[in-house]
Formats: sequence, C-alpha cells, structure tokens
Amino acid sequence: MSQHKVNITHFIAGETGLGKSTLMDSLFNTNFESSPSPHTLPTVKLKAHTYELQESNVRLKLTIVDTVGYGDQINKEDSFKAVVDYIDAQFENYLQEELKIKRSLSAYHDSRVHVCLYFICPTGHGLKSIDLVCMKKLDQKVNIIPIIAKADTISKTELQKFKSKIVAELQNNGVSVYQFPVDDESVSEVNASMNAHIPFAVVGSTDFVRVGNKTVRARQYPWGTVQVENESHCDFVKLREMLIRTNMEDMREKTHCKHYELYRKKRLEQMGFSDVDADNKPVSFQQTFETKRSNHLQELQQKEDEMRQMFVVRVKEKEAELKEAEKELHAKFEKLKKDHTEERKKIEEARKKLEDEIVEFNRRKAQYQQMGQSHHTLTLGKRLHSKFL
Repeated sequence: MSQHKVNITHFIAGETGLGKSTLMDSLFNTNFESSPSPHTLPTVKLKAHTYELQESNVRLKLTIVDTVGYGDQINKEDSFKAVVDYIDAQFENYLQEELKIKRSLSAYHDSRVHVCLYFICPTGHGLKSIDLVCMKKLDQKVNIIPIIAKADTISKTELQKFKSKIVAELQNNGVSVYQFPVDDESVSEVNASMNAHIPFAVVGSTDFVRVGNKTVRARQYPWGTVQVENESHCDFVKLREMLIRTNMEDMREKTHCKHYELYRKKRLEQMGFSDVDADNKPVSFQQTFETKRSNHLQELQQKEDEMRQMFVVRVKEKEAELKEAEKELHAKFEKLKKDHTEERKKIEEARKKLEDEIVEFNRRKAQYQQMGQSHHTLTLGKRLHSKFL
C-alpha cells in the first residue's frame, strides 16, 4: 500500500494553564516536547516543533506552534499581535517562494497555519475580551476551531449553556469560526452534526487508568474517573475525528484557496499589481511590471536630481560658512597683528626710556664722583697747609 504524505500545521492559542500541550499529546497519542510555562513572561513567545507521525497509511508531517505566555501580560494587545504576525510571516514565506523564477513548491516545507485550536477558559460566564479580539483578528487568516478546555471542571447543564453563550457571542461580534463542510454527501451528515457541537468541550490526559477490563486514557478524581475517549464524558473523540481523519484535507484546501489567496491579493495590491487598469480594462502582469519599473526609475531619477540639487545647496552653504570663518580668522589675525605692533612699540619706548635713565644715572654718578674727589683734594690741601704753618 502506497503512503500518502501530508504536511499540516496546528496553531495552539490560549491562556497558560489550560492544558494545551496535554490535549495535543492526547490527540496524537504522542509525547510532544513541552515544559510548564510560567505566568510571568513579559511577551508572548511562539514555539514551533515539527514531528513525523504515522496515521493509518498517511505519513503526517505535523508542526505544532504553541503560544507561551499568551494572555499573561498587562497589555493584552501584544498577545494577539504575536499570533497574527506569525501567521502572516508564514504566508509571506510561501508567497516569496511562489514568486521566485525557479520555484520548487513541491519540495518547499509549507509552514502556513492550517488550523488554530483556540482554547477557551471554562468559566461558564462567556468569552473574555481577549478571546473575542484575537479570534476576530484571526478569522480571515486561519481556520479557527474553538475549544472549551478542561471541560470536566463544569457540569453538563452549565456546559451546554456555556456553549450556547459562546456561539451567540461569536455571532454577535461577527467572528467566523471554521465550519465543517457539508457539500460532500459522504460526510455531510456527520459534519452537520459536528458543527452543532462547536465549540468542542474537551478533556486531555497523559495518564492511563484501568476501567473494567480495559486501560483507558483518563483523569482520576476522588469522586470518579473522566474518560478522555468516552463521548458521553467529553467531545475529545469528535474533535480528533474531525481534525485528523475527516476534514484535514478541507482545512488545507481552505487555507490555500481562501486565507492565503486573501493575503496574496492584499500583498500584490500593496505592491501595485492589478488585473485591470484605471479604465477597468484587463492588464497583463508584464504591463504592470513595466509600468512600475518605469515609475520606479522616474522616482529614482527624481530623487537623484533632488539629492544633486541638495548637494549643490549644501556645498554653497558650506562655502559660505568657510568664507565667513576665513573672514573671522583674518579679522582675528589683523587684530592680533595690531596688538602685537602696539605692544612692541610700547616695549621699544620703555627700553629707550630705560637706556636714557641709565645714561643719566651714569652721568650723575660720574659727576658726583668728580665732586667728591675735588672735595677730598681740597680738604687734604687744607690739612697740609695748616701743618706746615
């Protein structure tokens, strides 16, 4: 028997502690890589893991993307923004591969998100604002399947009321969730029945308990046992049947034909591509490309001219600045030169004055010395004269 290869990505969104990882382990009967997440993360972190699984004759390449820390921040806007950005990034990767000259979509690992399992807290009071806002942001980007987590914490009567309230709130807020297709006669009846069960109330468990002669996946409580795969206990079997066996291909097809096409259309329009011109006449991709190329070259030329003009203006401004600076320097130099000349003149006058004073001093000194010598001679003469008389 030949094997069929399928590539599918599940996005797991919901607040921390709702049992997202446990449910995925239960759905695929596998122990996926996961660790308990704290409630203190400053931002939402997305963790993607890819696994190779065998389901009947299908070899499943399953990617699970978990939202770690979702809803734990004070500003809840960042929570759904991280989810939206991730989904858009996968669409963008696929689009870039599609636009390559040498593309290889058959070998390309398609990381587009095919289904978002959105976990709802089992409060019994309806949806939180973060749930409505996030699902509204996502409903045109991904197939959303709402899930009431830990459904064993709420009674059957309350659970039915809770389901009705959630459906009413989704409709009143214009949120579109994934509907199982009913156009195929082979699955129309079961899918119509399953659509009536949305949102699915589920219980997950990695523990096995012996009930009678069988070992079943279950949660053990002091008051009794909740069997995960017992349809009277929860909707786990219905979800697994719809998700893995009955509607996997439809979710992949809707992702490509509806959600990806919408993203692709918006992106090509952003790039300036259109199927018709201003007169609503058909226009080819080549014509659009040539027009855009011509416009782009004109814009480049215009920017180049603007830059050149700006450069000329800046050069002139710089020249004017340099001339002004040169003028200021020249004025400073002339002032310094003038000050230096005046200072030198003063020093020369002072030197000359000092020399004159020295000359005058020496003249007076000589005069005094001469007067002193004459006086000494006169005195000596007088003494001799008196001695000999």
